[in-house]
Amino acid sequence: MFYIKRCTRSIKFVQITLPRNSSGIQNSSVRFKGCEREPRSSFFIDDVPVYQIDLNLPPQQRWRNLVEDKKKQMIGLLNSIKENSGLLFGFELFYLVDNYLPYLTRTLPQPYYDELVGISQATNISLGEITLFNVFYEFFSVCTSIIAQGNNKEMYHGRNLDFGLFLGWDVTNNTWLTTEYLKPLVVKLDFMKDNKTLFRSVNFAGYIGILTAVKKGAFSLTVDERFKLDGGYIGISEWILGYHNQKWMGLLTREVMETADNYKTAQKMLAKPHLIAPVYFILAGSKSDEGCIITRSRTKFDIWNIGEKHEHQNESWYLVQTNYDHWEKPPFFDDRRSPAIHCMEEFGRADPLSTIYNVLSTRPILNKLTTYTALMDVNSGMLQAKLRDCEDPCWPW
Repeated sequence: MFYIKRCTRSIKFVQITLPRNSSGIQNSSVRFKGCEREPRSSFFIDDVPVYQIDLNLPPQQRWRNLVEDKKKQMIGLLNSIKENSGLLFGFELFYLVDNYLPYLTRTLPQPYYDELVGISQATNISLGEITLFNVFYEFFSVCTSIIAQGNNKEMYHGRNLDFGLFLGWDVTNNTWLTTEYLKPLVVKLDFMKDNKTLFRSVNFAGYIGILTAVKKGAFSLTVDERFKLDGGYIGISEWILGYHNQKWMGLLTREVMETADNYKTAQKMLAKPHLIAPVYFILAGSKSDEGCIITRSRTKFDIWNIGEKHEHQNESWYLVQTNYDHWEKPPFFDDRRSPAIHCMEEFGRADPLSTIYNVLSTRPILNKLTTYTALMDVNSGMLQAKLRDCEDPCWPW
């Protein structure tokens, strides 16, 4: 089974025409010019460094080696975010961050509060800014996801993570500033317990939650943002007012990766709790037909299982999830679902790794916001990650 994930956010609206092919699939737009075919070997050029996070260490020490190595890059990213978010929201924003976010941090459950304190101490970055660095990904990452089952009945899982819209455009290089500052922070992590690898993830250095991870022989998990009016800002407001019977997305996924031993347990843990913000959880297991997309509101859930094909799909061996509910039509200015469906069926399921990588390399799935591509094999526990650049002509999102 594959799972593909990509994150984007749009700021400009353009008219996109999506004619259908003979099978009824909308297969072209001004952004989609056809499916890319990359050499299979090109993905296995893994250029992302690996670190260990030892969960047997005291929480304040777990991230020290990583963040000391990446301190300069973390400061550079935060300075870029300050400058560009100041232009959008006013420069008093970071005064509020430095002075008031530490109060929110103190209400977070252990061991996560102590981990954030340790990162702050190791980098000399204020606790408020470290907290912002972690909360940021709850609301500003936007994604496309696919789960699919190969002919061999095994499960695979891939993702593009796109981030940085609104936060500075470099007119000289045609890149998003925040996206470029994020790329040097991409790391692979082996979370260790009792000298054994518990699970593996792809993270941004300084972020303690989980956005992309695999637990060998059990399941793989990624996250897509869901746009709803009852969103994260309401959840944060309730949290500040003392309503702590809800979960932060990144901390819930971390808890699931640490404690769940199988697909069914992970599915239940992701579906049941109240959440700070709406979200899509994309989950693949180690057995055939173990794959689903969990659409979460803050209090309710819907589970879309592998085998239940979308109305525009000819095949039922995969599911496509963007940032819009699968039972609704995506907006004309951000239809990533149709190109993904088209390319999945064009490439087929015979070579899962090539299929997933080619889909992730197809514009607009690959775009100027893309920081990395990840590919996971649930049964072997393989996790590959590759930094991405989208050469011109390439769409900003």
